[in-house]
Amino acid sequence: MEVKMKIGIIGAMHEEIMELKNSMTNINEVQISNLKFYEGKLCSKDIVLVESGIGKVNAAISTTLLISQFKVEKIIFTGVAGAVNPEIKVTDIVIGTDLVESDMDVTAGGNYKLGEIPRMKSSNFKADPYLFTLAESVAKKLFGSDKVYKGRIISRDEFVASSEKVNKLREIFSAECVEMEGAAVAHVCEVMNIPFIVIRSISDKADDEAGMSFDEFVKIAARNSKSIVEGILSIIK
Repeated sequence: MEVKMKIGIIGAMHEEIMELKNSMTNINEVQISNLKFYEGKLCSKDIVLVESGIGKVNAAISTTLLISQFKVEKIIFTGVAGAVNPEIKVTDIVIGTDLVESDMDVTAGGNYKLGEIPRMKSSNFKADPYLFTLAESVAKKLFGSDKVYKGRIISRDEFVASSEKVNKLREIFSAECVEMEGAAVAHVCEVMNIPFIVIRSISDKADDEAGMSFDEFVKIAARNSKSIVEGILSIIK
């Protein structure tokens, strides 16, 4: 007998959630303050979908509401990111093993590293192993092993568009990609004991051409992420 569960799905932008929303059935729209949540079915699973808005605070608010108001049991964050690993190409996939808030900086206040959050047991938030295994398997079947990367994803309230900066971030954090929400989602899930996974499709190289590349590839990257989410939902237990 299949165990019923409710899964929260988050995307930061309209482009990242609309194809998922268009594939849902039995949609019930719930508005909480300025946020719209879409309850319904996708791949025969009960889901709640939300466009969080851009940035770590927006992502944390949406994640908290999914857990506290909708009682979701697992969370998938999907969307686009800029590559930090120079081997990663536009439209490749990155599945986060762990996430770090790379703009957290209290190095002037004590013996702390960049990205380290004071008075927390850990500052790198690890993805759920089961969800990670599903995501990796689905992504490789859809796009091939050479298009799928796994490793650290870093988040910061900044659109990185500098080759110099991206090289520095790679050196400091050994990250695969950089975005603006995932670590906040992971932080909330860690505190509230909710399994999570963050899946990113690469829209740009986070370099000096990032702005133009993002505009060109964001829709393709979002479609890739959507395919992985649907693949996970079709086999998750």
